[in-house]
Amino acid sequence: MTTYTALPIPPSVLKELRSADDAGREMVPATDEEGGSPLRCCLRHSRPGELLALVSYAPLRRWAAETGAEPRAYDEQGPVFIHAEECAGPQEKEGYAFGNAHRTVRRYSTDGHILGGQLVDVLDDAAFHNAFDDPAVALVHVRAVEYGCFYYEVRRP
Repeated sequence: MTTYTALPIPPSVLKELRSADDAGREMVPATDEEGGSPLRCCLRHSRPGELLALVSYAPLRRWAAETGAEPRAYDEQGPVFIHAEECAGPQEKEGYAFGNAHRTVRRYSTDGHILGGQLVDVLDDAAFHNAFDDPAVALVHVRAVEYGCFYYEVRRP
């Protein structure tokens, strides 16, 4: 049983991103012919033939708006794949999404500044226990090593 929860992009935010992304661009749907794109709406890889959109997303900006944090230069935005139409969200499964390869677990303080990161071989409870052992850590982002792309966030239980 996992102790921490991988949080997908919330449905209300997905609705906004499908209208205009965090860079102000209109969504452009496209059919994923091959599949395998990491979907941040339902935390799984796409299947061939699904209608997707690649949108710009600023996850720390959204969290900062909730909490009053001021991430300043750490307020980055980057590309994420989502379903072009509403989806059911994540389905229950054991383990952490996209955890079958090297990932970076990036830690953030309550003011939204990076406190460091760790390259992990496996996403498991130990990786998140290690990140949250520091009481200054308020939020964790899981990111791809190869491009630095945001996968999802994890908060304290």
